Amino acid sequence: MKGRIHSIETFGTVDGPGIRYVVFTQGCLLRCQFCHNADTWELHGGKEMEVQEIIEDLTAYLPFINASGGGITVSGGEPLLQLPFLIELFKACKQIGVHTTIDTSGGCYSTASHFQEQLLELLSYTDLILLDLKHINRKKHINLTGMGNDHILAFATFLSEKRVPVWIRHVLVPTINDNTDDLRTLGEFISTLSNVEKVEILPYHKLGVYKWEALGLDYPLVGIDPPSEESVSYAYSMLVNTSK
Repeated sequence: MKGRIHSIETFGTVDGPGIRYVVFTQGCLLRCQFCHNADTWELHGGKEMEVQEIIEDLTAYLPFINASGGGITVSGGEPLLQLPFLIELFKACKQIGVHTTIDTSGGCYSTASHFQEQLLELLSYTDLILLDLKHINRKKHINLTGMGNDHILAFATFLSEKRVPVWIRHVLVPTINDNTDDLRTLGEFISTLSNVEKVEILPYHKLGVYKWEALGLDYPLVGIDPPSEESVSYAYSMLVNTSK
């Protein structure tokens, strides 16, 4: 079984608990204006890698991963575009006792029977989902990502119903999704979910701008600076306190 992979980070510390072996998959349907991995969008880019090839490389780092309470995180791009590959990868990870995490926007979630069947099998080998909620307002979500958020919110509810542990992540972009009413509404939505173990505010940054330039793309957030610590703390309090 092969997956289309953009890159691998062997000592990730921000994509789940402990030290993580992070696999960045290739391909994404969203076009987030703040994306720092725009080079993962193209569905047919990256390189093909065998499950066993990844497992063999992962095994070399297990002493560090296990000692830290870490594991493997599959990010992207959008990992759920490659469900068969993820199933085989996580199945192999479970055979060697590795904690498994998926970092996803839910942007390709579908209620189609074939997708649901594969997703349920994948979740049986998945310990944690990092769910990126970009914006709660549908129209603003379309402007920010190029896609509505109805199916993404449905995915969040689905994970709650299935009792899959979730960390909610929200990239805070000044003037884009830091409006008090929007934050309050997002917090209210989070309060309807029964499986949220943690809420993280990820401050917007400009570290991926050079990738847009290298791809010949116009960066849409020119002039917007990262949020202040106060803004991040305020957003966190709105999401957490509203959701209690």
